Amino acid sequence: MTYMMIIKSVKDYDKWKSIFDEHENMRKSMGSRGASVLRNKNVPEQLVVIIEWEDMESAKKFVETEDLILAMEKAGVMGLPAVYYLEEKDRTEH
Repeated sequence: MTYMMIIKSVKDYDKWKSIFDEHENMRKSMGSRGASVLRNKNVPEQLVVIIEWEDMESAKKFVETEDLILAMEKAGVMGLPAVYYLEEKDRTEH
């Protein structure tokens, strides 16, 4: 399994989430299999988004889209997010 983990700060979570939800179909069309959004309890403006992808190529293509850059600006993302490409090596039940 391939994942992309993005760590970013946002000015307004509700505004960001609205834009994120608007782009669900775009992510899906590019190979996304779903996402988890986590919020730092100690730093509420910091989010960790983990998106599952069909393959690494799809994840990397998504990050390079002009549409994503425009959406991040519109959504109030502060600074450049940290992006990590991850491959699942093992899974346990607990």
